[in-house]
Amino acid sequence: MDMYFWLPTISTSFIVLSAILVAIGWVLIIRGKREAHQSAMVAGAIAALIFFVIYMSRTVFIGNTAWGGDPDMEIFYRIFLIFHIILATVAAVFGISTLVLGFKKKFRTHRRWGKFTSVIWFGSALTGTVVYVLLYLLYPGGHTSPVWEVILGT
Repeated sequence: MDMYFWLPTISTSFIVLSAILVAIGWVLIIRGKREAHQSAMVAGAIAALIFFVIYMSRTVFIGNTAWGGDPDMEIFYRIFLIFHIILATVAAVFGISTLVLGFKKKFRTHRRWGKFTSVIWFGSALTGTVVYVLLYLLYPGGHTSPVWEVILGT
């Protein structure tokens, strides 16, 4: 196993950790433990940021992994991947917004947004994990060129 396998494994682990921390934070706020909730949510955001840095670094410098499964199934994988990307983007925007609302102590809006945001976050983490399982465990594929090589034509 090489970095083509380990980097996605590590990054996916961080997004799963992020979702677990969000779930813990949700339970903590229901129990009225505001400071512990805040700590769990900040830790979840940091785990998500680590995921993003690893993911983007891998994409830019190594490249993504191409679909390795049955060519007839690739269209279904691509539709699922597009759904995941949209969900992850929405989760990131709402996640940042919800954190900002909490730090600004706008708790009424933070509470409303938080319920919605956490559900999207869980969906994003789940679909991201499914993408990982498909690309690296069930149907390992080939690797594309790093973005910087594509841009520079090297």
